[in-house]
Amino acid sequence: MEYTMLNNGIKMPLLGFGVYMMTDPKECETSVLQALETGYRLLDTSSAYFNEEAVGRAIKESGIPREELFVTTKLWIQDAGYENAKAGFETSLQKLGLDYLDLYLIHQPCGDCYGSWRAMTELYQEGRIRAIGVCNFGSDRLVDFIMNNKLPPAVNQVEFHPYYQQKAAEKIMREYDVQMEAWSPLGHGGKGILENKTLISIGKKYGKTPAQVILRWDVERGIVTIPKSVRKKRIEENFDIFDFRLTKEEITAIDLLDRNDAIADLTDVELIKKLNQLKVR
Repeated sequence: MEYTMLNNGIKMPLLGFGVYMMTDPKECETSVLQALETGYRLLDTSSAYFNEEAVGRAIKESGIPREELFVTTKLWIQDAGYENAKAGFETSLQKLGLDYLDLYLIHQPCGDCYGSWRAMTELYQEGRIRAIGVCNFGSDRLVDFIMNNKLPPAVNQVEFHPYYQQKAAEKIMREYDVQMEAWSPLGHGGKGILENKTLISIGKKYGKTPAQVILRWDVERGIVTIPKSVRKKRIEENFDIFDFRLTKEEITAIDLLDRNDAIADLTDVELIKKLNQLKVR
């Protein structure tokens, strides 16, 4: 495994396992357990994924010492605000069956984010969270947030894949020492990314799939990446990226694939309405 160092000195794996849309409890539990058996140690969930309990059961069943794991969950809009965030944290912790979190993120830049951050900062200072951060914050929101809080986010988890590279946003994150983390690093398997000729060609050279090439590209650029799969073979393939390195020319070739083609337009008013209406309990 390769790691990055967060701005508070905490070491975070560069490759993790995401569980977005794993709503079937048994499937989620089985997939997380397979991921842990494969070697993943970073797990990423959210109260809005409705599977924290399944993730917690898999962690317990794995028998892996807690200190070897890096567990992330997220605070949903419904729980925004100081008091709500405190309660939301306790609920997530209970569902996961854990005593502390490694990373807690504000899931969307909606609602009372500042009240949420005060609560999360207190929990961090109490040692109940090892690092706190945000998710889906555009550069304008991120910079404003940093300038108006004493404790800056350690992570900003955003959509990132070869067709949507967010280069300007990445530059801002590096400027402010905020770790970029990629959700949907394989573009949900859509948009033809995995059929891209450049990625296929690079993969053939190393005996790797286009997905493995993408994940290796993320890691070599220092971007935390959290692919998701419910298939054991794919879970294992996605982890098998530490026995090769891309050349500078190959990294540049992938960099040039950017189309600014996002899966989700988080500036869309109707989407924001739907997100605010989603209840996690």
